[in-house]
Parts: sequence; C-alpha cells; structure tokens
Amino acid sequence: MAKESLGFWENFKQIGFAVIMAFIIKTSIVEAYKIPSSSMEDTLLVGDFLLANKFIYGAQLPVVGWRLPAIKNPQPGDVVIFIYPIDGVTKYIKRCVGVSGDTIQIKNKILYVNGELFENPEHMKFIDTLTNGELNIQKRRPGGLDSRDNFGPYIVPHDKFFMMGDNRDNSHDSRWWGSVPRENVLGEAIMIHWSWNDSNHPSPEVSVSDPLSVPRVFLFNAVHFFQKVRWKRLFNIIS
Repeated sequence: MAKESLGFWENFKQIGFAVIMAFIIKTSIVEAYKIPSSSMEDTLLVGDFLLANKFIYGAQLPVVGWRLPAIKNPQPGDVVIFIYPIDGVTKYIKRCVGVSGDTIQIKNKILYVNGELFENPEHMKFIDTLTNGELNIQKRRPGGLDSRDNFGPYIVPHDKFFMMGDNRDNSHDSRWWGSVPRENVLGEAIMIHWSWNDSNHPSPEVSVSDPLSVPRVFLFNAVHFFQKVRWKRLFNIIS
C-alpha cells in the first residue's frame, strides 16, 4: 500500500509539473492563435493557425501580471499580436508600420513613414477597385478629415505603435482607432502551424435542435480533410 501511494504521488507530481510548465509556456513564451478575419490577407488567411513568440516583447507572467524584460520592442515590418485598445479584450493581429516618434502619412493609398516610402510586404494587396479596374481611392472627408486612403501626417505618440493590415482596403486598424499602447502588445507572429480552408467544401451547419449535426460535421470534414487543409502553408515562417 505504501509503495502504491508513493507511486501515485510521484505520478501526480510529474503530471502537475507538466501542467504547470505547459501553462507557463502558453502564457509567457509561445501561444497559438487562429486568424478569424481577412484583414491580413494574403500574408495570413482565414483559418490559419499560428504560433506567436510572447517572450521577445517581454512576456507577462500569469497571476502576478509582471512583465519580463523585453528582448526588443515591435519594429516596422513585424507582424504583431496585441489587445485591441478600444475594448481592452479582443486579440488583434496587424503589421507594425511605425513606432514612437515616427510620422505616418498615407497619400492615395501609398504609405510613407518619416517621408520615406514604406516597403510593401510581399503579400500586401488592395481590393477596392472601380468598374474599370482602377483602384478606388477615398479622398479626405469634409473638413480635411482623414480617410482610409489619405491619412496624416500623424506622429506616433510615445511608447505606442501604429498598426496596419496587409489587406489595406479591408482592415480596421490604427487609421481608425489610433496607435497601440506598449502594454497591449502580446507577441510576434512567427509561424503558421496549421491552415484549414472551410470555404473549400464548407462544413454543414451545427444546430442544437439537431443532435446528428455534430457527427455529420465530423464525418463531412473527415471525408474532405485532404481538400480542406492548405498543405503548402503548414510550417511557413511569417514575414
């Protein structure tokens, strides 16, 4: 009996240690995120699952809320996960295009940082076009107010970051709600570890009133599994 109790206690300690380490890693070092919207297309697609490095920007320790020293701050070009500053809860992912003191200006969709042309990310795109195929450019609003395509000049405040989506015409970003405070920054997106395309063979609806809807979805996705996984995106490094 004593040996059984000792063996149980040893197993309990090992399992407990593994759970604690997994919790620390998830909350402080690496965390997984799912892309819910098209604002970062075609860099990130709806259904991409990615890993983010939380340690590099100074991970926040669970429970106590303390931050570890950062290796670096977000830099222009980094793809950053952060807390949406308006509601303080929702996790957003955008590309950092400006840091404290930078002057941001957009002229007819073209982004300039400190008067210099900002190099477009490889998969950045504009999708709002006119019937003749030309880009639809939004002029400034009445009173000279900023618009999506004509913005600034705007100086990024101290300890804040200006974020924009790579899908420039379809991104709710710093052009609308301002810069992201340093304390809202969570981590840098580093790799796509899974990608699921539900628009390819869309899954049937799940209904509470239909008990068979869940197994039906499971069976449907199993049948179309190989068609719905974006195999070429797995383990791609995010840049």
